Amino acid sequence: MNKHLRVTIIGCLILLMLVVFAVSRPGTSQAYSPKKKHQEDGLFVHGRILVQFRPSLMALRQPNVIAEEGASDGGEIGETGVHLVELPEGADEEAFVNVFRARPEVEFAELDRIVPVQEMIPNDPWYSNWEWYLPKISAPAAWQTTTGVNSVTIAIVDTGVDGAHEDLASKLVPGWNVYGNNSDSSDVYGHGTKVAGTAAASSNNGMGVASVAWNCRIMPVRVSATDGTASYSNIATGLTWAANHGARVANVSYIVSGSSTVSSAAQYFQSKGGVVTVSAGNYSTFDSSPDNPYVLTVSATDPNDLLYSWSNTGNNVDVAAPGWSYTTVRGGGYSSASGTSISAPIVAGVAALVISANPSLTAPQVQDILKQSADDVGSSGWDASYGWGRVNAARAVGLAVGNTSPPPDTTPPAVGFSSPAPGATVSSTLSVQVTASDNVGVNLVSLSVDGTLVGGDNAAPYTFSWSTNTASNGTHTLMATASDVAGNTTNTSITVSVNNPLSDTLPPAINITAPANGSKVSGNVSVYVSATDNIGVVRVELYVDSKLVATSSASPFATKWNTRREASGSHTLQCKAYDAAGNSGTSALVRVYK
Repeated sequence: MNKHLRVTIIGCLILLMLVVFAVSRPGTSQAYSPKKKHQEDGLFVHGRILVQFRPSLMALRQPNVIAEEGASDGGEIGETGVHLVELPEGADEEAFVNVFRARPEVEFAELDRIVPVQEMIPNDPWYSNWEWYLPKISAPAAWQTTTGVNSVTIAIVDTGVDGAHEDLASKLVPGWNVYGNNSDSSDVYGHGTKVAGTAAASSNNGMGVASVAWNCRIMPVRVSATDGTASYSNIATGLTWAANHGARVANVSYIVSGSSTVSSAAQYFQSKGGVVTVSAGNYSTFDSSPDNPYVLTVSATDPNDLLYSWSNTGNNVDVAAPGWSYTTVRGGGYSSASGTSISAPIVAGVAALVISANPSLTAPQVQDILKQSADDVGSSGWDASYGWGRVNAARAVGLAVGNTSPPPDTTPPAVGFSSPAPGATVSSTLSVQVTASDNVGVNLVSLSVDGTLVGGDNAAPYTFSWSTNTASNGTHTLMATASDVAGNTTNTSITVSVNNPLSDTLPPAINITAPANGSKVSGNVSVYVSATDNIGVVRVELYVDSKLVATSSASPFATKWNTRREASGSHTLQCKAYDAAGNSGTSALVRVYK
């Protein structure tokens, strides 16, 4: 054989082997090294970007395009067609994204962002109540038709799930640990167990909590690091894995509706007949990204069907749901949880009920049913805060089986005060007792004083504790409001006279309990205090480097400090507490390091 021909053939064989190796490498490198972006808009995976090529480009050609830019192919994410593109050491990830976006062969390129779980720490009186959100979404009426079936599985794409929990153990099907590339799907952070219990904890079993979709199964898919954060690529891999293993619903309690990579995975999940729910986010911001047809993006509402102040809004919001639950926690037991991390799995549970009622529905049909059946609690029609409205499980299940909606309940509750009497003179801490009744059922009773909310209760006897020490001496108006499941409300008011001695001269005592002195901090830091007073603390202020940065007027007086705006190095924290008489106490300095 001619020598030159032999060399050419050998070269071609080597090139073919390299191409085959590059194409066949599975996308299973899920552990990541986070890196801070130059702009203040989050973390992303160091040394990697995500690229999808146009369908017109042959698969064998794709690794060559990657190589031409000095990168290597890390394989594809499931059936999405998205490549994990590994970059040279020290490369500028954003620059490589721009380079690939400029190529005509590329559909999209993006950073492999790392997103935090979307949960909130309860800090107001509503959270002392129990599962008001289930009647709020008309779940009891939906359960008359279905409580879910065990052939419908909800994938919890999150931090894992505690498979030993007493209200979850019997519900789990085999899952997967995308982050570690193994079958250990246990919860490493605690977030996924709360999400799973909200959607589908065991119910009507004489213990623990109730959930939306009692009898549906749970598939734990861990995509996060031990700090709860997850990358776009891991979330996308988790969605495709769940789709290929029979999940009909997937919940992702992260902000991902704007990711092209996750959208590709959600599109694949939808093509397999599944519905994906995601969190809108908890940053009180407006998301201008367009609607994502492959996911249901969920904002969060309170017991009065008002948007929580921390809930994100935007063009991508599809529906709203209650942003609070009492749910399962890692290690056993139960606790409250809140945020769009909770509103999303509530919608996931309703989607599972709809599919249980009519398994033949396509994924787009299920999404349409959830939108059409929602209670339009915002502006008429779609709006950026509530989407198409707050989800209604009974109406959704009714549409799924072809039932017409029951006649609307238009009868408001009756409400009144049993104590104190109108015109009474009161002092110190007062127990306020309210009576309420309704033709169907009272959903919630709330108390406000001079227009400021004191608390809410969803179970009789409706009792509230009001510290008159925080009010000035004189006349004050108490208003009780009762609402039913249909949203009908009634309120009634009385006036009372506060008469407290004005000789309080003792200042509050306060100290910072977290973060600890000498600790390192980053991101949005919660500053916790222990604050006591002989009568009562009414306000706490947080000072960073002697500058006032936050205040809190409700126990436990936690405040937030955004360290992203601070320089690296040493910073001092100090808190001041005030009582109703104006006395103030100051904590010791706590030094932290960014």
